[in-house]
This record gives sequence, structure tokens and C-alpha cells, in this order.
Amino acid sequence: MVFMMSCFSRSIRIVIVLTVAAPLAASCGNLGGSNSDKPRVIAGFYPFAYVAERVAGEHATVTNLTTPGVEPHDLELTPQQVAEISDADLAIHEAGFQPSLDDAIEQNPPHDTLEVSKVLELSETRLAEDTEDGQQDDHEIHPDESADVDHSSHDGDPHLWQDPTLLIPVAEQLADDLASADPDHAADFKANAAAFVKDLQELDHDFEAGLADCERREIVTSHAAFGYLADRYDLTMIPIAGLSPDVEPSPQRLAEIQDLVETHNITTIFSETLGSKEYAQTLADDLGVTAAVLDPVEGLAEDGSGEEDYLSLMRANLAVLQEANNCT
Repeated sequence: MVFMMSCFSRSIRIVIVLTVAAPLAASCGNLGGSNSDKPRVIAGFYPFAYVAERVAGEHATVTNLTTPGVEPHDLELTPQQVAEISDADLAIHEAGFQPSLDDAIEQNPPHDTLEVSKVLELSETRLAEDTEDGQQDDHEIHPDESADVDHSSHDGDPHLWQDPTLLIPVAEQLADDLASADPDHAADFKANAAAFVKDLQELDHDFEAGLADCERREIVTSHAAFGYLADRYDLTMIPIAGLSPDVEPSPQRLAEIQDLVETHNITTIFSETLGSKEYAQTLADDLGVTAAVLDPVEGLAEDGSGEEDYLSLMRANLAVLQEANNCT
């Protein structure tokens, strides 16, 4: 994701762009040309919109370009959204994750940018192949990395928010940048970030404690969206598809998954909230195991209660993982 321009791209990058309005006219001019007295934050999709909301609080307007119920990879911008991006003071986006947003930022750049890749390095794609003796290493089992898995759009795993501790430096850097843009509310940005960091640390502790003692540590997922979670909490991810959820798995890959489910006595196959449930449900039915949902937290469901947020969705994930792997 790329976050651009300043008063203040690697194949996988996240960009946070700050749009500061009229109050900053004295130091930076009329940033973005807005008549609003609040900075405007534009986020490509939900996790970073949530970070911006928590850090900015009441002192900025945050807009998530991906509406609830829409798979963020499939984002297609309207002309109005393109205009909002060019006027923005803060935008959060990840290069390669949403191509239409990449194009809009390149052609109509927002006022300022912060590249999250400067705060932390995104991990390389985690792929662990079976060895000749049948042993696996790392935190992903992918016996046959064949043509049915598309890694062309990503050199690394973009789903960093699945490890809550990785959002901590993002939040802290965002607080610094907002404070520079709007010094009058610097203390509020810092306090908001500190409160958010505390919540992230508590969430991390809950995951560590909740997954410490489990009957099994393998999880079968629709696509490879949980590598950061697997690394952080000592799980082994067995993805049906690769980093792209749009690539259909081959019959050979589905057969390999079936063998792994039986070998590891796996009781649950996870589909996703917004993605297709077809292959996960078919495998679960064929093998007589449970089909459940593990949310990559890329976006909110259209029919959601309106009360869920990143923290509650992650804790819901923890609960289904504990049940699936018989954790005590």
C-alpha cells in the first residue's frame, strides 16, 4: 500500500496519507483544499481505517474506501472517491493489494504520505514444503507450490494486522505524523495511540494464553491470509489457495489438503467472512469435518451488527481456533 505527498513502494507496501485542512493553512497552506477544520484520513480498507480512527479520535474524519460486504481486493473506485484521495491529508493503502487504489494514488496523489514499510518490514511469503521424510517446518504447509497458487502480485504477505503487535509501531508512527500535522492536538493523538497500544497488547496476551495448550496446532484456511498469526502464536497454516483468494486450487491441491486433514486429525476447515466458501465447504463435507469461519479481518460484513471492530473480530477468531484445536 502506498501513502503519498508531504507537508510533512518494494512490491508490498502500506501507505498512510494525512490530509490536513484549513487549520494548517498558516504552516502548509490549505492542505487538500478542504473547507473542513479537521484533517481527513482516507483508508484503502478496514484494518487501517480502524487504526486511523483509534489514533485520530475526534480530531479527524476517517473514510474507508471499501464499504462493508465488499472484498477489499476487488475495490473499484468511483470518480468521487478518486477526488477524495487527491484531496486527502492521510491515506492508508497497500501497494498491490488494491490495484485501483494504486493507480489513483499515482495519478491523483494525496497531500502527504507515510510508507508503513519504513516502520516495519513486511515478512516474506511463508511457504514450507514437505520434505522427503514427511516433515514440515515453518508455519505454513504447502506441499505443492504449483501454478494454482498465484504469488505474482505479492513478494510478501500483506496481512500484517493478523499479528496485533505489528500494528503497534504503525499506530505510534501515525500519532507522530498527526501531531506534526496538527500540533494543537498532539497530546490527544499520543494518548489515543497509547490507549490503542494497550488494547493491542491485551489482545496479544489473550491469544498467547488462549492458544498455549492445544491438542493440535494445524489450521486449514481458504487462502494464505494467516501467516502472521501462525508465526506469532506457533500455529501451522495449511492454505487451500495462496495469497490471492481469487486463484482456484487444482484438484491435486485439494487432494493434498484431504491427506493433510486426515494425517493431522484436523477437525475444522475454515472459510472466510467475505470470500468464497465453496472449496472449504466441499472439503469439509467430503471429509465429514466441521466448516467454520476464520475472519482475515480485511473488511466488515455487510450484514454485521455495527458493533464489531478489529478487536472483537480477532477475539472471535481466537474462540473458533480454540474450539477447532481443542485448546484448554
